[in-house]
Amino acid sequence: MLSSTLWASPLPVSTYMFRDCESVETRLECGVENERRKSMAETVDQRIARRQTLVGSDTSRRTCDGQELKRLVSAGTAWLEKNAGRVNALNVFPVPDGDTGTNMLLTMQAAMAEIAANPSHHAGEIARAIAQGALMGARGNSGVILSQILRGFARALADTKAFTADGFAQALREGCNTAYKAVTNAVEGTILTVIREVADEAESVARNTDDLLVMLERVVQAADAAVERTPSLLKILDEAGVVDAGGLGLQLIFEGALRYMRGEPLEISLPTEPARVADIPRAGATEMEYGYCTEFVLQGKNLDYEQIKQDLLQMGDSALIVGDEYLIRVHIHTFRPGQVLDYATQRGTLHKIKIDNMQEQHEHFIGLGLTEEDALVAKPEAETVAVEELSGIAVIAVVPGPGLEDVFKSMGASAIIRGGQTMNPSTQELLEAINSVNSDQVILLPNNKNVLLVAEQAVKLADREVRVVPTHTVPQGIAALLALNYQAGLDENAEAMTRAMHDIQTGEVTRAVRSVQIGGVEVQEGEVIGLLNGQLVAANDNVDDMVLEMLDHMEADQYEIITIFYGEDVSPEQADAVGKRVQEAYPAQDVEVVAGGQPYYHYILSAE
Repeated sequence: MLSSTLWASPLPVSTYMFRDCESVETRLECGVENERRKSMAETVDQRIARRQTLVGSDTSRRTCDGQELKRLVSAGTAWLEKNAGRVNALNVFPVPDGDTGTNMLLTMQAAMAEIAANPSHHAGEIARAIAQGALMGARGNSGVILSQILRGFARALADTKAFTADGFAQALREGCNTAYKAVTNAVEGTILTVIREVADEAESVARNTDDLLVMLERVVQAADAAVERTPSLLKILDEAGVVDAGGLGLQLIFEGALRYMRGEPLEISLPTEPARVADIPRAGATEMEYGYCTEFVLQGKNLDYEQIKQDLLQMGDSALIVGDEYLIRVHIHTFRPGQVLDYATQRGTLHKIKIDNMQEQHEHFIGLGLTEEDALVAKPEAETVAVEELSGIAVIAVVPGPGLEDVFKSMGASAIIRGGQTMNPSTQELLEAINSVNSDQVILLPNNKNVLLVAEQAVKLADREVRVVPTHTVPQGIAALLALNYQAGLDENAEAMTRAMHDIQTGEVTRAVRSVQIGGVEVQEGEVIGLLNGQLVAANDNVDDMVLEMLDHMEADQYEIITIFYGEDVSPEQADAVGKRVQEAYPAQDVEVVAGGQPYYHYILSAE
């Protein structure tokens, strides 16, 4: 029967989320938050009565099989989707690129897509599929950590058909341990703290009850309390007046699952196919030289992953083969797709089969009279483009705008992934980019601190040598690429490029999306703000003036070259005028004005 230990009072997460309730919009947010908490504050008797109505006199939930797990995760994803905007708003800095909620949602949607048609009632099999989908669909640092939590959760349930409250607690602990191991420098006051305190509470609850509903209610309570405490553990959160966004996202997933278990099912919208690498072959070929792009998922038991991988590699090229003894995802270019599929069917069952004739795709462009560059222009919506390699080492860069793509391509980048603020690429997209280049040695330039963990995760899954040069900004990526030596080895280049990225100053000019005081800088919503190497340092009411103020913070007079990359909302005339002002202020420096095309940021500045 239902334990009397159920919590029955609202928890004040909104204390930090909406500290200032003076504006109408903020009062509305506060009101919504309070009502949400009140709705969860039923008395124990009310909860028992409603559960008896829903499930009869036996109100306990003692086991959860695969299909029930699928419904719980679906509800958690749906609740996260409904509240993703709240999570996005919890940026420490008031810049218009809050994307933690979006990244976590896309990661969960990738997991849901993986299990949408899976009829298994085996909890371990469903958990494994969830983990695989999240692993490949992970976006941003928060998405990667979430995928690692799910990976550990699945590992603990591997042989479990239906788990109990104790099994759930063990799975949460393994998820916690896996997430901590995945992060080189674990920081408390983040999503890691939340999953750790949730695992602690779950183990405590499991010693006193076998009711999964009681367990989940206490888990939500622990997650809520942990989120509320994050500002006390991380000073910058307290200063900004927010809780940790990733921690709140995780709490929302648990809360959505709880709402479903209480009899309040939520709808879930499945995602579309993720963007793919556009590998444009060279113009002029007329024979069948491109073959078929063949994709499928191989499922089975005790699959010999390493042997299958080696066998498939002999049947084609540009192969991306990842998986384990239960599921292997295959992407390969081959002239004999039938041979590949026949081989695979002898080892398991095939799912999600897709075969594209790459020759027809190539001839389509020839028929239109398009060159390689024309093809790239004709597909502006493509998030990644590939160009011909110039050496044995391929460099892949993540960049946020078309002008910046041109810069990196002209400097020898082998593949460009469109991404950056609010559009972080997934693990799958990075793997496809790695797979698209004709080199066994690859260097990744994330050019954004929120892409770093995804890049490192892709390295672990890649079937070739890959190194990540941890660039946090576009100018750092350019400086690193300039240091590339085609005559040197992979590790030597990675070390040299890492050193070079520290020899540059990065300034960014954008507008504040909320009012805040942080780092001694007071900012009003709508003001122009400046960031130096990712840290807020200035605020005023004029974009052009902020450019000059930022260059002063960057000590640009101590450098030789000043480059101004202007964004998609800045006209060439405006940028040229700013460039002239900068040249007048810094007559001894070379000043370049380049169309970057990046969203959200009026200007990205570099001094080198």
